[in-house]
Amino acid sequence: TDGAFAALLADRSLVMWGGEEYGGDSYGAQNHLKNVQEVHATRIAFTAILADGSVFVWGKSGVSVGTSRVHDQLRNVQQVQSTHGAIAAILANGCVVAHGDPDAGGDSSEVQDQLRHVQKIEATDSAFAAILADRSVVTWGDPDAGGDSSRVQDHLRNVQQIQATGSAFSAILADRSVVAWGN
Repeated sequence: TDGAFAALLADRSLVMWGGEEYGGDSYGAQNHLKNVQEVHATRIAFTAILADGSVFVWGKSGVSVGTSRVHDQLRNVQQVQSTHGAIAAILANGCVVAHGDPDAGGDSSEVQDQLRHVQKIEATDSAFAAILADRSVVTWGDPDAGGDSSRVQDHLRNVQQIQATGSAFSAILADRSVVAWGN
């Protein structure tokens, strides 16, 4: 995060240090952080995927998933990606749950019905791009950071891979051409 660090140890536990408000003090989180598979950071919080497929988020006040509207939805998590202020998780059923700052991709409600059969998610500083099983792409978040792909949507077919910068995405298509959007 902007003010803390987390290290995943060989025994699948975490060690955190740094500013308490940024997740550096694990006192309140330590009991939940056993059998950690992955850890991700936003600017203000950490997200851990646990062996049972659940997710635990800690850090800046107000970010915790434990009391949020998405807590019960974050089960069987396969992948997590994060922007500066939000997370997006792919569940085992191929659906996506987003949480955090709406301006940073934490609200996927406008595209939620399209987020089915998601294979992979990439993130800029404040937007997400999801590759679906049919190799098309769905985006959400800050339009200036790649959250609006409407200008290139007709070209986002047969997408093989997406890469991100701080405020733009590029997609490599099956014919090896590249489509870019954002700033």
